[in-house]
Amino acid sequence: MKLSDFDFHLPEDRIALRPARPRDAARLLHVGQGGALGDHTMLDLPALLQPGDLLVLNNTSVIPAALTGERPARAVGGGGPARIELNLHTRVSEDSWRAFARPAKRVREGDELHFSGGLSGIVTAKSDGGDITMQFNVSGSELDVALESAGNPPLPPYIASKRGADAQDRADYQTLFSDPARKGSVAAPTAGLHFTDRLFAALEARGVATTQLTLHVGAGTFLPVKTENVTEHIMHAEWYEISEEAATAINTARDQGRRIIPVGTTALRTLESAADREGRVRAGSAETAIFITPGYSFRVTEALLTNFHLPKSTLFMLVSALARLDVMRTAYSHAIEQNYRFFSYGDACLIERG
Repeated sequence: MKLSDFDFHLPEDRIALRPARPRDAARLLHVGQGGALGDHTMLDLPALLQPGDLLVLNNTSVIPAALTGERPARAVGGGGPARIELNLHTRVSEDSWRAFARPAKRVREGDELHFSGGLSGIVTAKSDGGDITMQFNVSGSELDVALESAGNPPLPPYIASKRGADAQDRADYQTLFSDPARKGSVAAPTAGLHFTDRLFAALEARGVATTQLTLHVGAGTFLPVKTENVTEHIMHAEWYEISEEAATAINTARDQGRRIIPVGTTALRTLESAADREGRVRAGSAETAIFITPGYSFRVTEALLTNFHLPKSTLFMLVSALARLDVMRTAYSHAIEQNYRFFSYGDACLIERG
């Protein structure tokens, strides 16, 4: 498989900079088995599902991982004050995070960065791609509190390059069912952003069940595929956890012949990572670096609710594995022609497994 196989042209004005209001007013493209397409809204989701279907939600909570700070003028080696933007992506210890720094060329090992509210840190390591390690001046829960004050929602680059994060994003970029005790994601599980109390009530009335798991969305969300041979791409690992209660609900649904439908690619990757060859899901926590491309044999997933993804991204490869590349290319062409809104704050897609 070549990277170019997963490319498509997306007009700039199809990229959503704000979510639909209310959340469940987002449009929903139904991609049926065989590629039949239907235009709907999220409020039509209950009617598109079957009584007994099990939706699996990712209850992770997004942290304010975007920081803007200043690097003072260096005493040795030159370099005046510089404004530095960080996107935290992996916690290393109680007081240290790995982060992407911009502009990377203005940062080097040993630099001290100052943020609002008295938060500061030392760059203890730097590697390729602007990936640095920051050791902060506070640790543990104190660092968590400081980040809540100094940080902003980590909006994806295609939004952040067009506007800054604001107070509204703190609510918009968090799912209704995010668990404050499950903080750890540096990007939202965006398919879940479309759910509201009235949509959950309608799903329950339809006989659609739900359960929850946790996957903390990490660095892989931000990183493009750079190898033309897609099989050479290496995914970053992400931490997940499935409770005994959730595993039981999932395995019971499977045993009863009911469909298991993850909400978002993060929930799908968690399920497929935790399943054995017979499709039974194990409770517990682990890291996953699963990379799903066409040809993958799904063990658990029967359908997927997701947003529209970037060209040449690992996520577009995943949905192409679920419903075939030709089907998804046709579906995305239809969505572009019909003015669907793309990416994190965009519209949704319900995809049946091909």
